[in-house]
Amino acid sequence: MSDTILLLPDNIANQIAAGEVIQRPSSAVKELLENAVDAGASEIQLIINDAGKSLIQVIDNGRGMSETDARMCFERHATSKIQSIDDLFHIKTMGFRGEALASIAAVAQVVLKTKKPEDKDGVYIEIENSQVVKQEPVAAINGTSIAMKNLFFNVPARRNFLKSNAAEMRHIVDEFTRVALAFPEIFFSLTSNGQQIFHLEAGSLKQRIMQLLGNNYNAKLVTVKEETDYMNIYGFVGKPETAKKTRGDQYFFVNNRFIKSPYLNHAVMNAYQQMIPPDSFPLYVLFIDLDPTQVDVNVHPTKQEIKFEDEKIVYAFVQAAIKHALAQFSITPTLDFDLDASIQQLSSVQQPFTEEKKSAASASSLFKGFTQKNQAHFIEKTDRNELKHWRDFYESNRQQEGMDDPAKPPQNFEAEAREHLPFQLPEDSTLSQILNTYILFPSENGFMLIHQQLAHERVLYDRMVIAAAGKPMATQRSMFPVSLELTPADAVLLEELMPDIQTLGYLIEPFGKNSFVIQGTPADVEQGNEKVVIDFMLEQYKHFSNDLKFSKREKLIRSLAKQQSIKAGNRLTERELKILVTDLFNSSQPNTAPDGSPIYLSFNKAALEKLFGR
Repeated sequence: MSDTILLLPDNIANQIAAGEVIQRPSSAVKELLENAVDAGASEIQLIINDAGKSLIQVIDNGRGMSETDARMCFERHATSKIQSIDDLFHIKTMGFRGEALASIAAVAQVVLKTKKPEDKDGVYIEIENSQVVKQEPVAAINGTSIAMKNLFFNVPARRNFLKSNAAEMRHIVDEFTRVALAFPEIFFSLTSNGQQIFHLEAGSLKQRIMQLLGNNYNAKLVTVKEETDYMNIYGFVGKPETAKKTRGDQYFFVNNRFIKSPYLNHAVMNAYQQMIPPDSFPLYVLFIDLDPTQVDVNVHPTKQEIKFEDEKIVYAFVQAAIKHALAQFSITPTLDFDLDASIQQLSSVQQPFTEEKKSAASASSLFKGFTQKNQAHFIEKTDRNELKHWRDFYESNRQQEGMDDPAKPPQNFEAEAREHLPFQLPEDSTLSQILNTYILFPSENGFMLIHQQLAHERVLYDRMVIAAAGKPMATQRSMFPVSLELTPADAVLLEELMPDIQTLGYLIEPFGKNSFVIQGTPADVEQGNEKVVIDFMLEQYKHFSNDLKFSKREKLIRSLAKQQSIKAGNRLTERELKILVTDLFNSSQPNTAPDGSPIYLSFNKAALEKLFGR
């Protein structure tokens, strides 16, 4: 019998390794940019064609490589940064992975040009399928230029799994942003299909944040800077008003390496407690410097997830540093000691405190609790009968005897649904709005309490699903088109979504670098706040993007439905109430909103009578 276990050829082994290292074009961008940083470059250019599928090129003015190094760098496990196992735990450089260039060479056609300042000529190398095709001396400037062409040309199955150009470009912009933020002292540029997207002059961290995340943050950043023997933390956090509904502008760097850490993010959120809504996320760009031996960066192939030797110390330090920064800049809530003049007009201040009032006050249980011993935890006895009806009410609710199942439509609507007839609101129906948020709708044996925003979300969601399925919504052209300026990352996202947005009634056209013009809106949407709608939609889309179970179109529809729905607090006319209720009970799922929240609660007569002890 022949042997069945064989050694894999090097080119196949490299392709398997590439599956771990180079998952998509942005993975290669990260590795190449980090290598350029480690080479001591002060200028780094990234050139992209076809979202990295046909070309990824990084040009730097770093120290370059010798002829031997240029050939060796493409071998598996070749590295200039690790000589012993102990070095793994003292790494301070960025792209130290030994398989990176070997993996790139296994799945792309690579052209390398490099020259050291002390050498007369540079080196030119072409590699294809891990094999050197060409090597020769070449006239070159100091530094290195490495170009990856036709990514996954020899692994068509992997290439087929790549997303659209716009989606892949977003990932590239994300990786570029992370490296550029970590090294503001280096010039970076990003050019895509001949158009320069980023031109980032070297400067301070704050200037780099403005360049990447937008000038609107200029006066809204708070400096964080704390130093101890164990670790240092520095960077910027946003004032509470910069908080968004998504985690987009949140960056943690440990020893200048970008990381994702829900644990440290929780520390930041705790520092902002009671300053921002619970469903909002503040901006932060924070750098933690500590001894590399206190960190394990090898727990994940992309090095974006790390482990601290003592997580609790780091957590407490991050939280304290941010709280201190916000307090220093008078951001945290403070007591207002300025006396309001209107207080002086109160009768309790103006009228004299007579002996009669004094004796009445001193006889109260509140006064005794502060002045007499053993009174702080004393609770006066109460007649048990006084609480009886409240206990009955609680028990009945706990057993769900007093409330119909919110996921179950009222009886008369179920009957109509069985007959497949459109719902018609009875002519004598009287609808009321409570707290400008809920609709009170009398039903056959009680009443329903409908949440107006969730109801409208369901109605809009159903309409948009139909539109996306092939019946585009009508567009009303604007008499005065609105211009829209976005950050480069958001501009790439909007370009990706534009075809789907158009089917939902929005007509948006590119207008130069990172600029767009909103030419039209859905015919049934009031014009005037188009810019707010698109801004919020992009934020909401990024929020939904964390959930992989949703398709791109589903995320977009949910985002727009949430933004366009009638918000809680808006007053509706009786006609608007009737239209909304009619549309709701003609929708596909009138009982639940797109996110699964119940739209209404039903109360029956028996439950109501029980509440009043009848």
